[in-house]
Amino acid sequence: MDKQIILFPMTKLNHHYQKLGSNYIFSEIEKRVEALKIKLPRSSILNLGVGDVTTPLYPPVIEALSKATQEMGDKKTFRGYGPSEGYAFLREAIAKTDYSNLISPEEIFISDGANTDIANLQEIFSVDNRVAIPDPAYPVYVETNVMAGRTRPLLKTGRYGGITYLPCTEENGMQPQPPYAHVDLIYLCSPNNPTGLAMDKELLTRWVNYAKAHEAVILFDGAYEAFITSDAPRSIYEIEGAKEVAIEIRSFSKSAGFTGLRCSYTVVPFELKLRDAGAIHSLHSLWKRRVETKSNGVSYPIQRAAAALYTPLGQKAMRETVQSYIERAQFLRDGLKQLGYTVYGGIDSPYVWCKTPPKVTSWEFFDFLLENAQIVTIPGIGFGQEGDGYIRLSGFAEKSVIDETLIRFKNLA
Repeated sequence: MDKQIILFPMTKLNHHYQKLGSNYIFSEIEKRVEALKIKLPRSSILNLGVGDVTTPLYPPVIEALSKATQEMGDKKTFRGYGPSEGYAFLREAIAKTDYSNLISPEEIFISDGANTDIANLQEIFSVDNRVAIPDPAYPVYVETNVMAGRTRPLLKTGRYGGITYLPCTEENGMQPQPPYAHVDLIYLCSPNNPTGLAMDKELLTRWVNYAKAHEAVILFDGAYEAFITSDAPRSIYEIEGAKEVAIEIRSFSKSAGFTGLRCSYTVVPFELKLRDAGAIHSLHSLWKRRVETKSNGVSYPIQRAAAALYTPLGQKAMRETVQSYIERAQFLRDGLKQLGYTVYGGIDSPYVWCKTPPKVTSWEFFDFLLENAQIVTIPGIGFGQEGDGYIRLSGFAEKSVIDETLIRFKNLA
């Protein structure tokens, strides 16, 4: 007698993931770099691509991290689960120092990285919301909304249907302008990654006014605010009324070398409300509920390390480090300009946004630099369609690497 075959329903995937491109930009870069190493094993590769830091942790941070770790080994001072939203000592230091108490500690949520919160914040909003995203911009803005189902499949243009793209071009000063159409959820980044430009007060005011008029919410990525040297606002909350429409995300990764420790924070003001189904909802309460459910918080030693940044020694060390990165970026920017390249950024940001030669795509210029000068950059197309025709270079590289990079660029001429 034949065995009876029983068919069970198959586990279903989130089909929105299938809309994503097959390769994340940084994975593709790594693949091409590895291919070059095989082809030219003796080559000296200069990496001005991924924006990781090169300055180690500061002495007061190491001391605080070590002391807190020792506490965890003593029964009298051991700590288990901490508050999901973060310890009060760190939130109070942030509120006092970064916001001059304009923001209360209770409005601050500590997390394990700005990237994490940027990706997760969209969870508390309906998939029916229309999203506006600068182009070019940090890829996570687009891709997390694709995963959530707010977009249609990738179009032949290289863009996703369902997103309102905000072109950042030479014609508009590389700045995202409020659209004429209605949108619900707005991603802004200042200083922008990858262009390196900060938004001035007038433009941010227009965005806040737009959000008010359209009952929209701004997700403001301020991960690079410490690098601002111009008079551009460091926080969107410097704009009147912004607490009613904006969530702000900041990070210790680039300003304090925490890329390996992972610590950041997000501000969700009490004033930020959302009208839905005839009722008014507090986004602070919704985010707090989400954090309590999905997070056990950042570890105690790492939060103590972050709190050490707010001591006089920590503040001094951070200022000196940020200044060194800015000087490297400005040196790189000035050097490329002297060689005839059109460049942006490098003043309020550690990134330099360099225009490729005429009729040369960003991937073509990336490959040319890699093959002929062994310089690793980031092709602008990885940040959006408006990024094609540009490459991003990082001022986080050591000064000696930047010096050699400019020599190799000059030798290409």
